[in-house]
Amino acid sequence: MSDHDIYVREMFSRIAPRYDLLNRLMSLGRDMAWRRYMISQAGLPPGGRLLDVAVGTGDVAFEAVRRFPDALVVGADFAVPMMRVGMRRLMGDRVAWCCADAYHLPFPDETFDAVTSAFLLRNLADVSGFLVEALRVVKRGGRVLSLDAYPPPPGPLRPLVRFYLRGVIPLLGLIFAGQPDAYTYLPRSIEAFRSPEDLSEIMLRAGLTDVRYRRFMLGSVAVHVGIRP
Repeated sequence: MSDHDIYVREMFSRIAPRYDLLNRLMSLGRDMAWRRYMISQAGLPPGGRLLDVAVGTGDVAFEAVRRFPDALVVGADFAVPMMRVGMRRLMGDRVAWCCADAYHLPFPDETFDAVTSAFLLRNLADVSGFLVEALRVVKRGGRVLSLDAYPPPPGPLRPLVRFYLRGVIPLLGLIFAGQPDAYTYLPRSIEAFRSPEDLSEIMLRAGLTDVRYRRFMLGSVAVHVGIRP
């Protein structure tokens, strides 16, 4: 595990108790709608299996349980304190929780009908490495889906979005979580991330087909979907 990965794990472990509250505040209450949209695109068959990588406190996994009540939903994360928060939530017993590294998932080939992740990719040192691993554990014809935040696109609102990222989010982190460093890192990780178009190309090079995405939040958030051929 790289120094970057260790830092990310420790950071998310520290902010676990306030993670859900800060997500709602930072997204102006819209993050759950984005998660619902991603799960709506998962295409699970009856009795299907879904793996949510970087499950955190379980928002995506719980949405999958609600939408596909007969599915097996597995949540994997390397930040155990985040999962402990999720385990105590309503429906915590409906998710199979697993401590795992995104680059080395402890599952056989072609185990899942869909692999999802929310706000994971921009925190990875090796996005392609994770996508190859996701392709390994998803079945042929299954889907790999990602929800993440991106640098604000060109346009008249870009300065406003940058002000929000650089000024408002760290202040929220200080006031509500007492972790200004974590909530300075997160906006920086957004501005340093690739564009949705670039991620589509990376997904195609990793071996996914029919890659598409939909933007939200003034173009600064997107959900990507790709299919394993």
